[in-house]
Amino acid sequence: MFRLGCGELAVIMIFGIPLAAIVCGSLVAIVKAIKGDGAARNRRLDEEQTRMMQEIFRGLEKMEKRVEALETLLQDREGRDRI
Repeated sequence: MFRLGCGELAVIMIFGIPLAAIVCGSLVAIVKAIKGDGAARNRRLDEEQTRMMQEIFRGLEKMEKRVEALETLLQDREGRDRI
């Protein structure tokens, strides 16, 4: 059986751990590159969320105008009923 001395084990650890980190980091970068750019996907999601918020805001503005028109109609009816 092969036995390592303390010095040999230290050398393997000193060079092996950074090498393993570099290999793993490279694999992660390759997988991200294959799957697509995360920044572009986030940008698309941000644009979609912004568009949806703008649509909701426009809808609320329209609803506010309708409520104001209804309030005006009700006030006009109340004014006619008092006369």
